Amino acid sequence: MTMSNSPQKNSASLSLFASSPPSGLLSGPSDTDYRRQRLQRIGSYSAPTAQNQADDETTALRAVPSTSYGTLPAVRPRRTCTQPDLWVARRQVTLPSLPLTRSVTVSVPNSPSAFSPTFTRDTLRSRISQQRPISAYDAQLVNLNADAADTDIDVRTNGFRVWYSSFSSIDWLHDAIKDSVRFARLRRGKSIRSRVRLVFDKSLGWIIVTIVGFLTAVVAFLVVRAEQWLFDVKQGYCKTAWWHAQLFFCPLPDEYGSLDDHCSAWRTWSDVFASWTGSELGGGESAVQYFAYTIIAVLLAGTSSLLTIYLTASTSFITRKESGVLSPHFDKNGERTASSSSRPKRGVIYYAAGSGIPEIKTILSGFVIHGYLGGRVLFIKALGLALSVSSGLSLGKEGPFVHIASCVGNIVSRYHSKYENNEAKRREILSAACAAGVAVAFGAPIGGTLFSLEEVSYFFPPKVMWRSFFCAMIAAVTLRFLDPFGTGKVVLFQVTYDKDWHAYELIFFILLGVLGGVYGAYFSKLNYRWSRDVRGKTWLKAHPVAEVVLVTLVTTVLCFLNPYARMGGTELVYNLFSECRTGSKNSHFNLCVLDPSSFDHVWPVVRAILVAMIVKGFLTIITFGIKLPAGIFIPTLGVGACAGRIVGIAVQWLQYHYPDSTVFAVCEGDMDCVVPGLYAMVGAAAALSGVTRTTVSLAVIMFELTDTLTYAVPVMLSVLVAKTVADALEPKGIYDLVIELSQLPYLDAKHEYLWSNLSIKEVTDRDVDVIRVDRHNTVESLRDQLQSLLNAEHDDGGFPILRPGRDEDGMRLVGYIGASELEHALTVVAEGATEEVRFHTTYTHEDMTTSFSSWDDPFDFSVYMDQAPLMIQSNSPLELLHQFFVKLGARYVVVTDTDGDYEGVIDKKTWLAFLSELEEKS
Repeated sequence: MTMSNSPQKNSASLSLFASSPPSGLLSGPSDTDYRRQRLQRIGSYSAPTAQNQADDETTALRAVPSTSYGTLPAVRPRRTCTQPDLWVARRQVTLPSLPLTRSVTVSVPNSPSAFSPTFTRDTLRSRISQQRPISAYDAQLVNLNADAADTDIDVRTNGFRVWYSSFSSIDWLHDAIKDSVRFARLRRGKSIRSRVRLVFDKSLGWIIVTIVGFLTAVVAFLVVRAEQWLFDVKQGYCKTAWWHAQLFFCPLPDEYGSLDDHCSAWRTWSDVFASWTGSELGGGESAVQYFAYTIIAVLLAGTSSLLTIYLTASTSFITRKESGVLSPHFDKNGERTASSSSRPKRGVIYYAAGSGIPEIKTILSGFVIHGYLGGRVLFIKALGLALSVSSGLSLGKEGPFVHIASCVGNIVSRYHSKYENNEAKRREILSAACAAGVAVAFGAPIGGTLFSLEEVSYFFPPKVMWRSFFCAMIAAVTLRFLDPFGTGKVVLFQVTYDKDWHAYELIFFILLGVLGGVYGAYFSKLNYRWSRDVRGKTWLKAHPVAEVVLVTLVTTVLCFLNPYARMGGTELVYNLFSECRTGSKNSHFNLCVLDPSSFDHVWPVVRAILVAMIVKGFLTIITFGIKLPAGIFIPTLGVGACAGRIVGIAVQWLQYHYPDSTVFAVCEGDMDCVVPGLYAMVGAAAALSGVTRTTVSLAVIMFELTDTLTYAVPVMLSVLVAKTVADALEPKGIYDLVIELSQLPYLDAKHEYLWSNLSIKEVTDRDVDVIRVDRHNTVESLRDQLQSLLNAEHDDGGFPILRPGRDEDGMRLVGYIGASELEHALTVVAEGATEEVRFHTTYTHEDMTTSFSSWDDPFDFSVYMDQAPLMIQSNSPLELLHQFFVKLGARYVVVTDTDGDYEGVIDKKTWLAFLSELEEKS
């Protein structure tokens, strides 16, 4: 058969059939545009006659590469789309649906008629394939070497699933069942090859976390080295090796060595300008130096912000795994239909902005954000982090290291189907990666493991803890050999003390704990209100780059003249932590008071530290949340260390003035009894605990930083006091407030709720559309039901499948099918608009085996149906329902009355909205 020469006819055919009919059993999802077109045109298709069918498949359909639903094409076209809304909403009334194409003129060349009006189930079945195409997500559940009757009953009962869409909740129970079935099949093999595969499967998790730990350390090394060089470039460069940071050719002096105040190899920009003009304007505090410092800082911060905004916006990420293609918000070309033009503009987030820890907590709690842990975000996050930190802004790189490590963990784990095709299993690797991120940030593998357990992880069994510790150890050891600071230490502010603490100092440690708690609570409140009322409701919202430039300018103005505010965050913490040794010529930038007994010597140092503390605290409030990579750890440690150093100097001054006091009697005349650096460390821990509300992990990190357990009691006491005070003033830490502000769908398993007299009936959604097996369900009618569900912005929901009860008074539950699974199934049979769709009702394993023998029937949607969903009676306590979502990881719970009749459904997002309302009322 020859192809027609009419381009109009060919284009019409191609517009209708962008891809050939579904083929291939275990292939991945198709292009989202193709799925949208097929679903919208349900009811407008006509079937080719038997004699024309072969001609159709060899003419117009062969004109483009095959990209059927369920088949991954060789080349993926570049696409853009907008992600679903980030906010969680309660059930809404159904809005007008998208306009669906009801009449399409299609002409097939050289055909007596365009399409035959008859279209039989057998014809469609032969066009699809001998077996139903399913999503690659559950591909490993299908045993290709077994008949349908031999397929695991657990798989059949729970149903097959497709890929999760962005900001949808995962089904922990389904993924647990799937992994159990996969492992059971491996155990059944008795051959040597099967046993080798079993051993490899058991070792795979350890292999992956080893690779993740190593790569995380390599990325951290590159970020640290780049940040060091770029930070020093703001002030000058090395004459002999311009690509080196000042630390490597102008090293810090030894404690007792000679101190040369000027490094001959280092040239400031004012010196360069003076040499060009022949003037006498050289020096570190000249106007030329200030302008150079400011311009370079603005360029660094602006570049970081531009990379973040234009390369990591949520609207620039699209994946074939997305569902909900009929949603009014789904638009890949930025065009809106008339029915959705009046809707509010959807929210956009920038994946590389901020620390990433709130989003990581959301992902680990069971929600999906496609692209957030991808390669593009990893590159931009690492590059942007080096630029933003080196600009001198009041932010740190330690928090973003958790995001970077999670990106590495996600990318590495996806190379094997055990983790690629199981979102719950992949989160085990992500938990281990978070531990590695903290380990490279602080050189604390034990603290990193505890941080992953205490702060970010949602599911943390012993197996995950062991792997997290191993991953953190690999990362810390690798970074130790790479030696990013050239000092043999993993972090720059790693210090040791040779003095012990005394009982009287516990009073001052408690005082620092109170100060840290007050600072943490009010910092969280002020930053939340600044982000909500200033950044979110003024012109700054539409001009994020301008905000970054303004914040950078304010930072340079306030910090340039104060040496402690101007220095880098890690360098400031290192000097504040440092111990002033008798006879040492290293004064740590004059932080060591020459005569602690003289107020004239003490006050200038205290005043400079106090100014730096106020400036850093204010700048951190307005900086955290701007659109570039930024962490909160180091700025908070810096503010707390400043407060602690001031208290330490004050106690030291008191000792010099009242050496014979009973309080200082334990010093026995030792005038170096008080160590201000120890107070700085305790104050830093207290401030960070007040801001983030971490306790055990933070204390262990401080122990690992100081290489001793001597100061365990002071740190633990101040941390506990700080958290207690902060919780009393503001119940939520900074990460929880960011989650609330961003409207991220996070279910906090640690929070306790007061249910009062509320019951399950008050949260049950009784208006959700259902599918009744006693009615005539066609492809077109189910498509319209799916359209209504998506118009109500519930792409994460689904449909209960019901049958009449035996007494005809109530409805009994047959099963539950998710919106994504229904979309997949409808796309496969899109041509058969009037064909009836069937759902099997099974009661026993024997019935189930026979009922699924017709696996090749594309109109039997039973394989996508969860036949045993979690159910709860309407008179059950709300705490029991809460534990279903928290402990079991349920995605939805079906509510029945005391007689077992169906009443409604509660999905996870509906439950989150209910908890949010409950918290606001309380």
